Amino acid sequence: MSAPKDVPVYPANIYSEHAIVDPYPHYTRLRAHGPLVWLSRHRVYALPRFTECKAVLRDDKAFVSGGGVALNPITNRLSRGTTLTSDGPEHDQRRKLVAHRMLPRALRAISDNVDRLAADVVDAAVARGTVDGVADLASTLPHAVVPDLVGWPRDARGDLLRWGAATFDVLGPLNKQAIKSAAASLQMLRFAKRVVGRRGVIEGSMAHELLVAADSGKLSHAECAPLMIDYIAPSLDTTISAISSALYLFATHPQQWRMLKDDRSLLNNAVNEVVRYEAPVRAFARHASRDTEIAGVRIPAGARVLVMYASANRDEREWDDPDTFDIRRDANRHLGFGQGAHACAGQGLARLETSAMLQALLDRVDRIELAGEPTWALNNIIRRHERLPLELIP
Repeated sequence: MSAPKDVPVYPANIYSEHAIVDPYPHYTRLRAHGPLVWLSRHRVYALPRFTECKAVLRDDKAFVSGGGVALNPITNRLSRGTTLTSDGPEHDQRRKLVAHRMLPRALRAISDNVDRLAADVVDAAVARGTVDGVADLASTLPHAVVPDLVGWPRDARGDLLRWGAATFDVLGPLNKQAIKSAAASLQMLRFAKRVVGRRGVIEGSMAHELLVAADSGKLSHAECAPLMIDYIAPSLDTTISAISSALYLFATHPQQWRMLKDDRSLLNNAVNEVVRYEAPVRAFARHASRDTEIAGVRIPAGARVLVMYASANRDEREWDDPDTFDIRRDANRHLGFGQGAHACAGQGLARLETSAMLQALLDRVDRIELAGEPTWALNNIIRRHERLPLELIP
């Protein structure tokens, strides 16, 4: 597609390694350009502001996911058959088959177990004192909860975190990151197909329900493996991102940690503010199903539009002092978990696990301090730390 007329052009590569590590200067410049910006490097319209992002996410008739949400055609073809890349009744049917496991009533049934697991994780970390906030805290709880819920075999979880991260990485442009992660993403899909083929899922799990539904003709057996991945990868990576971001932010904002210790009624606010401030997902694409408009600009049918959640969550037009982390802020309307029909089905689980970890830390830890220089993971889509050295002061 040629560059559109009368739309500001942004020539920088927002998926370079430098931009992945520090994206916020790019987001600030993009928002200053306008509500709709042409990314000439990626040949896509970008929505860096809150109002337009929210409007597009809620208009799932004009802006569809069925053509794929990646910025490269290869991944979009390979992603067919998932909830993420379907629309209308097809999307609703797929989501209905599994999303009930993520509803508040279902989550209440597992909340006590999640609290116990979080307490065990934090007890072990406090005993060590100096830990990696990602490996020893943020990854440990989701890795203990999510695979059992989905039904992934208990003896085959060593590669889950690497595979899950890869399934997001390939949703960016066809850059070095996506190419490097393609093999791991395909490995996960092949393994899931083998598990489904031999019916090796956990009895009573989400995947078990999918197989039963396939047996009764509600979906094909070929859809089961992609749907398993559709829920296990996001439920792991978004939660790991949220927990590790919370740890980093409270380590670098000790007054906010003290405020939360003094008033635990701020806990829900704190989780929302963490996800607003460091959105787990950077951006996903949508396709225009028909000629339409955004901010008064004609968007032709077939054009790709990049919904930039992380930029929208720092939009100066929507938030007062958006670059300040403040748990007193009412950030409930953030776009960190999406909006509309494709809003993250696992966001309730992510909130439950993040809250449980923070509660366990509040009970046991006086201060969280950096014990070294953190590093950011290089991933086209997920924003999280790779390594986060921390000292937990009991």
